[in-house]
Amino acid sequence: MSYCRSTLLVSFSLGFAFSLAFAQTSHDAPTNAQLASPEIEQKVDTLLKQMTIDEKIGQLVQYSATEAHPEKPAHDSTAALNVNPPGPGGIDSYALAQKGELGSMLNTVGQSLTNHFQHAAVDNTRLHIPLLFGADVIHGFRTIFPVPLATASSWDPALISELAHMAAIEARTAGVNWFYSPMVDIARDARWGRCTEGAGEDPYLGSAIARAYIRGYQGDSLSAPGSVAASVKHFAAYGAAEAGREYNTTDMSEIQLRQVYLPPYHAAVEAGAATVMSAFNSLNGVPASANPFLLQTILRDEWGFDGLVVSDYTAVMELTHHGIALDPAMATERAIIAGVDIDMMSHYYDAELPALVKSGRVPMPIVDEAVRRVLRVKFALGIFDHPFTEGKEVTGAVAEHRPLVRRAAEESFVLLQNNPAPEDALLPLAKTTKKIALIGPLADDASDMVGAWSGANNFGDVHTLRATMEERAQQSGATFKYAKGTEISGTSNSGFAEAVAAAQSSDLAILALGESSDMSGEAASRAFLDLPGNQQQLLEAVVATGKPVVLLIFSGRPLVLEWAAQHVSAIMEVWYPGVEAGPAIVDTLFGDVVPSGKLTMSFPRAVGQEPLYYNQLPTGRPIQHADPAHPGYVEMKFVSRYLDVSNDALFPFGHGLSYSTFSYSGVSLSTQSISSASLMRDKKRQPIVATATITNTGNRRATEIVQCYVNIRGASTEQPVRNLKGFSRITLDPGQTQTVKFPLGFNELSFYNSKAQQIVEPADYTVYIGGSSTATNAAHFITTL
Repeated sequence: MSYCRSTLLVSFSLGFAFSLAFAQTSHDAPTNAQLASPEIEQKVDTLLKQMTIDEKIGQLVQYSATEAHPEKPAHDSTAALNVNPPGPGGIDSYALAQKGELGSMLNTVGQSLTNHFQHAAVDNTRLHIPLLFGADVIHGFRTIFPVPLATASSWDPALISELAHMAAIEARTAGVNWFYSPMVDIARDARWGRCTEGAGEDPYLGSAIARAYIRGYQGDSLSAPGSVAASVKHFAAYGAAEAGREYNTTDMSEIQLRQVYLPPYHAAVEAGAATVMSAFNSLNGVPASANPFLLQTILRDEWGFDGLVVSDYTAVMELTHHGIALDPAMATERAIIAGVDIDMMSHYYDAELPALVKSGRVPMPIVDEAVRRVLRVKFALGIFDHPFTEGKEVTGAVAEHRPLVRRAAEESFVLLQNNPAPEDALLPLAKTTKKIALIGPLADDASDMVGAWSGANNFGDVHTLRATMEERAQQSGATFKYAKGTEISGTSNSGFAEAVAAAQSSDLAILALGESSDMSGEAASRAFLDLPGNQQQLLEAVVATGKPVVLLIFSGRPLVLEWAAQHVSAIMEVWYPGVEAGPAIVDTLFGDVVPSGKLTMSFPRAVGQEPLYYNQLPTGRPIQHADPAHPGYVEMKFVSRYLDVSNDALFPFGHGLSYSTFSYSGVSLSTQSISSASLMRDKKRQPIVATATITNTGNRRATEIVQCYVNIRGASTEQPVRNLKGFSRITLDPGQTQTVKFPLGFNELSFYNSKAQQIVEPADYTVYIGGSSTATNAAHFITTL
């Protein structure tokens, strides 16, 4: 087989020419035309016939470059993103590549290093099969943008596609052609650290964002220089880990699985995702990495997925810890038969498969099919023709990409509270403000601006809040004082006096509080969601000065902010904003940018409310919402409630304020009834249109995220109190009015019945349109037989 050592030249242009399709597609649509190409299939067949058993098994093996080798180049800052624990000892991945017994590499990054291993695989083997280089690129490669939970708060799929494409462009210059992203797990429990990597608690929004990532990473052609193969993770329901504890078990009904947790994975597969990563967790007693119901029945048989499945890090080995395998051979057998094609770092497939195939415990056709899936992705990426990476490698944040990253940060900020509102609200700060105190451990911390999984970043690329505030003060002639106050997890109050003095001598205080980067992400579950260390005490001390306080929260998850909501005038969630943290925050504080972000996870009043989410199922004993001041009101005890805190979120899903205000009116529907049978017959049609009129009633040009929710009553299975079924970002001038329309069809009006079938039944529907999940403007219709 011939191969070409062509130079991989990557353009930094973000003007990629593919259409952004976020609408739900039909279930019988082809899943991945790029992998299903007859030309690719012919190449795969030809190559597979030439391969020995050892060469085939090699394609199913993945290792990192952590083992020393005398010919391997020295690592530099781009060489590895391996934040996982060490893999199996004694593995010489370079030697395996030379023998054609290595198919892909993990977090092996940098042009010199990837080319070194690629030459070993391509130059020294008889079939010249190139390696895949996968990496955990979650929210940027060099130019780090906000964490995914933050960018999801923009409710801007087009922006997310641009960011994903930007990351792909940068990573390809360092030899990376496969991203272990996006994470599309639904997260309803803020205790789970990995909620920072996803889009939050809602399947509809999560599906739209999943499609956006796939389009951004893969574009119209995987073989294009600026495209990478995406790996959708973690399949499946990893975000429902019990108690929010990392790597923990998941147990749920099939209705909940299909209605809540599977839609984002399905959306990514329909968008053409080339690969899927199996999860660490078990689902209903069967580990996901040995679960034929997930990997075969749903993923391949129902959804038609034709790409490859890679295990999560050592997940095949961990089947013995789950107790469903007694030894490595049994774990290997169960994983590959269930549908795991690539064994990441376990050293099980290469060690155990030869004997398993020889004994007949693993039929050769199963191995062949796994190899076929791996080769499909390699041919689709074009790496047989262009195996090596040359040209200029990106080694730091790219100046041309910074404006996009800054816009992403600005759109992600959520103004949680701004009192007194609206005319005399504390934010935006008056440009004439002359004395400002900046206080807190996150005000001047570059490393904690980028968040978990921050790519191959350089902290010197980060613009901190303190540095930007100092620049702004110098330009405006303001007096600026900085006091750290405490450490993020500190217990000493020795810095409190300086912080209080800075606040007392200023017109207002800005507090930068929250979590460190390593307090969210993998292996970062928290049992308490309060401000870490003694930050709460620092906040209270500054508030006690009587000076106006702006609280900026840096975090990768919702925190408990009940005290702050009662005592602080202005609160803004800024997440981990990335390399443009300082400029984005300062421009928003001073009103150069109007905040528009909306929450994608509910913020609890107390950690005991977790898991907390807006789209709850109703209860037979709901709280009575009568007015306690009304004569005859009796507080009911035997209802679904807490004794010590109200049921509702402190800041609900979809919530987010602006420097302007918006009014909603005229919610209407294009019809009052429709046949359920007609919706079942034509699942692509959207025969109902919900309409609302939105007016900017403030004095600032601003963006509102209009949200459409649906409630179903009278169905054969209990349905949530409401579900998001549409959203739209609109920008209005003061006084401007716009009509927004939401088409509704099978995908928006269907649900799963007791047999786990997606159907539409005769029922009563209520459609709510507003600025959050608590919208009250509504209209009604029915579905008939």
